[in-house]
Amino acid sequence: MPIYDYRCESCGKPFAARHGFNDPAPACPHCGEVSVKRIIVSAPAVAGGLLTNAGDSRRASKEQLQDKWAEETPKLRKKLVDKLGEDFVNKNAPTLNTKFE
Repeated sequence: MPIYDYRCESCGKPFAARHGFNDPAPACPHCGEVSVKRIIVSAPAVAGGLLTNAGDSRRASKEQLQDKWAEETPKLRKKLVDKLGEDFVNKNAPTLNTKFE
């Protein structure tokens, strides 16, 4: 069974609980309150923005990471320019203006 992280809406203390996917959220072990909120305390290991891993993702060399950044940055910049406009990207994301050749 997976472990889920919660925060009590009454006392504000975080806690973890192991239960099945379809089971209801448990009561707070600190104060007994039943209104708790599930929280995310860690991010998944897979980066959804990059389409493919550089190297084997954990042991990539500096050169592999630079190559991957050079490959993905123009795609990201184009998406942002299409959505938000050239001026906004130039002002708020200046690192995307670097030419990687």
